[in-house]
Amino acid sequence: MTVLPGLSGAVPPAHEDPMTLTAPTIVQRPQGSDRPSGPVVARILLEIGAVLMRPREPFILTSGRASPVYVDCRKVIGFPRARATIIGQAVDAIFREIGTESLDVIAGGETAGIAYAAWIADRLGLPMSYIRKKPKGFGRNAQIEGVLPEGARTLLVEDLATAGGSILNFVNAIRNAGGTIGHALVVFHYGIFPQAIEDLKAQGVDLIGLTTWRDVLQAAGDLGTLDAAAAKEVRAFLEDPETWSAAHGGKEAGAKTPA
Repeated sequence: MTVLPGLSGAVPPAHEDPMTLTAPTIVQRPQGSDRPSGPVVARILLEIGAVLMRPREPFILTSGRASPVYVDCRKVIGFPRARATIIGQAVDAIFREIGTESLDVIAGGETAGIAYAAWIADRLGLPMSYIRKKPKGFGRNAQIEGVLPEGARTLLVEDLATAGGSILNFVNAIRNAGGTIGHALVVFHYGIFPQAIEDLKAQGVDLIGLTTWRDVLQAAGDLGTLDAAAAKEVRAFLEDPETWSAAHGGKEAGAKTPA
């Protein structure tokens, strides 16, 4: 059996259901997020190689911003034990911040949110739907597939959030279809663009992010996987992402490109 580095204590014997996986015990750091899931999920993303740090050749995000760091949450689908732990953290966050009997449907955003929505819906025993970024343009011209009854209390699930524009698009689609929504959950939240949280709150949506870049930076330091020069650039980005982006080929601060 292949064992993920650092998760050996959390790997069940072959005869056990991996969905009963117990999350590794990691001390939460004040520098990261304020959710218990922060350091756990951050370390998993690092261990499976989902976190990319490239200060000298920045990534350009969908928002148009330049970033020295990028996380590929799609990679989680290839690691059953890792994803079982992450989904366990998601369910714990749902129970803690939304409630045990306060949802009717789990909706995944196209495309990366679909797998996470399916796993969460299965764990909670709830119906699932998925939402396209726009109506498909033929047949029923549907934007939402699956089950979404009128008035259904819906949780939107996505893989990550930067500036929140994509999430708002999905929120509007849910409401236009007759669903109600007060929460969105993402595996990874950049956590450095306050306007994203404010924009969602203005639409009556609270964002639950399981982990953030500050969690990842802390975990990378603990694991010794980030050299001093790269750490300096990443911290500069976290402290002032708009200025860093503008200086490295990204959109200028204040531009209105959606994320």
